[in-house]
Parts: sequence; structure tokens; C-alpha cells
Amino acid sequence: MARNLRTHVGGPRYLVSMGLFSRHPAPRDAVNSVAQAVQTPPKSLWADGFGRLAVRAVQIIVVVVLVAGIIWGIQQVTLVIIPLVLALIFASAFGPVTMWMRRKGVPSVIATLLTLLAVVVVLAALGWLVANAVINQWDYLSSQAVQGFEQAQDWYHTLPFAISQDQVNQAIQGIQGFVTSSSFGTGALAGVSAIASFVTGFVLMVVILFFFLKDGPRMWEFVLRPFHGSDYERARRIGDKTVTVLGSYVRGTASVAAVDAIGIGIGLAILQVPLALPLAVLVFLLAFIPIVGAVTAGILAALVALVTNGPIVALIVVGIVVLVNQLEGNFLQPVLMGRSMKLHSFVVLVVLAGGTAIGGILGTLLAVPLTAVVWGIITVWNGPDKPAEWARRKKRKDPVPLSGNES
Repeated sequence: MARNLRTHVGGPRYLVSMGLFSRHPAPRDAVNSVAQAVQTPPKSLWADGFGRLAVRAVQIIVVVVLVAGIIWGIQQVTLVIIPLVLALIFASAFGPVTMWMRRKGVPSVIATLLTLLAVVVVLAALGWLVANAVINQWDYLSSQAVQGFEQAQDWYHTLPFAISQDQVNQAIQGIQGFVTSSSFGTGALAGVSAIASFVTGFVLMVVILFFFLKDGPRMWEFVLRPFHGSDYERARRIGDKTVTVLGSYVRGTASVAAVDAIGIGIGLAILQVPLALPLAVLVFLLAFIPIVGAVTAGILAALVALVTNGPIVALIVVGIVVLVNQLEGNFLQPVLMGRSMKLHSFVVLVVLAGGTAIGGILGTLLAVPLTAVVWGIITVWNGPDKPAEWARRKKRKDPVPLSGNES
């Protein structure tokens, strides 16, 4: 002991001066300081606040890199991933129909084929309605569009900051030059390639959907075989919640979209706006994009009415769209959607922007339901209606004041 103290504090003279070898006891503070000097190890570089912050920053960077790598990998195999996700969504929405027919005694294969045929017929009918109506009324719509463009151009030239006619002609010549150039041909070839990829993906989606409808539960049980005990129960809850959220989202959104399309379509037909049926179908399709879809559909309907029927009818169309959207948001959506998508509007907008940046149109369509699935999984992570610990609502003893004036 004396050798250790001699090593740490500088030799016998210090020990004698501290009173360790004298008849008078040393002060307690001095003894404690010597003990701390002997026993306290040096502090770690990562033990303070800045060190912990650095560790968290490195962890966040690793997670971001991992997520970016996953997104990049998905983008390389979109021809497989997108049909798989779409098939899962359709199977979640139409699976109850297949199960209902099975309970009524219909053989499994026949029930699956009937459900699959219904899905394909509905999608094909929507596409045919839009294409047929546009083809039949294209001549009238194009002539009205040219007339409306000329009127808008004449009105624009009366403004003090109007662009000169020479600049307009140069822009038109530039567009014509692009159409007749090799770049446009390259774009056309890319369009043909995109159509081929779309057809391939659609066929693959139909095949995957058939197996999901026919053997979905058995396929999921096969996936869960490596899990046991609490891990198995959690994985089973995740699967059930995913199917429930996706099915409720699609069925609820389709119901709301149908009401929107019927209401706006009837208004357009009464006002004798051309392309009322295709616009109604477009309203139905765009309703699957929350918030942004309804606004886009209303703008398109108002533009068509403005070009073909004038500003008064366009204003009436805007009023109809606003009225229908208010009815949807305040009454239909809370009832029909239920708890399938409990996401704040801010989260929806951010997710839509991110989905559009990553996946284009399909990213816009899939961003919200997939986010709803992620949140649904979090809410059942620790059990039915038992969210993960970090996602639980915290109880405060002192409620937060609503304004700065409250004490």
C-alpha cells in the first residue's frame, strides 16, 4: 500500500506531510483526495454529452445510408417490386370477397378466378371509358381549346408586361423543332419501352394476385415458420395489421372516390361540360392521392369548363368541386375510412412529396398507404392495441397551456 501511494503521489515526504506516518491523523478531505487520485480511472472520450451526441450522429448516418441503399436496390428491381406491392394491395382489398365465396361453397380456384376477373374488368372498364370518351370528343375539345387559347392570348397582349408575338412564335417554332428532331424520336422509343414494361408488370401483377387470393394465408404461414414464441405472435400481428390497413384503405378510398366522381360528374353533365364522363373517372382515380388528388381533379375540370363553356361555368364547377370535397372530408372520410389511416395532414403531404421524388406517379399512389401500414405495425408492436414503447402517448402531470397568456 505504501509503495502504491508512493508511486501515485510523489514519495515518502508527501506521505509524512499528509500524516500517514505521524501520530496526528490527516484531515479527512486530504485522505479522500488521495483515494480518488488512486482509484478514479481516466474519463472516456465518449462519456460526456458531446461524445454521446457523436455516437448518435454516427448511428443516424448509418441508418440513413442503409435506407438509401434499400431504396436504391428497390429501384433496380421495380419491375418485380411494384407488381408485388400492387398485388398485395388488391389482394387485401378483394380478399374478403374470395373468402365469402368460399364460405358459400364455391371451390377455391373458381372463387379466385371470379375475383380476379372482376378486378381486371373494373380496371379495363375505367381505362376504356376514359379513352373512348376522349376519342369521341377530341375534335370538339381541340377546336375549343385552340379558340380559348387565342382568346387568352389576345387578353394577355393587353397587359403591360405581355410577351411579344415574336417571342411566342419563337417558342412555337422551338416546340415544332423538338417534335421533328431526333430527340423526340428517342423519347418515342423510350415511350414504347415504357409501354412494354407496363404490360409486363401488369401481367406479372395479375399472376401474383391470383396466388395471393388463392393461397395467401398458407404462403404467409410458410414465411412465419422460422419464428417462435413471442416473435411468431408479433410477426403474425404485423401480417394481419398490414392486410387490414391496406384493405380498409383501398375500400374506404374507393367508396369516397366513387361519391366524389358521381357528384362532380353529375354537376359537369348538368352544366353540359364536354368530357364529363372522363373527368368523373379522372376524379375517381385522383381521389386515391389524398389532398393533392382532389385539388388536381378540380383544377382540370375547371380548366376544361373555362376553355369550352366560359368563366362563369368554370366558377360554378369550382364551387361544385369545393362543395363535394367538403362533404367528403367532413362526413364521408371519417365514416368510411374509420381508423385505417390515422395520419396527420402534414405527414401526408411530406410523404406524398417524398414518394413522388423517389417513385414518380406510382410513388405518389403508394406513399400514403405504405406509410399507414408502417404506423399500423408500430401500433401493434407490443401486442393488440399496444404500440411500441417510444410511440406511446406520454402522460403529463401539468398540461401544456394552449396560449402564452395562460399560467
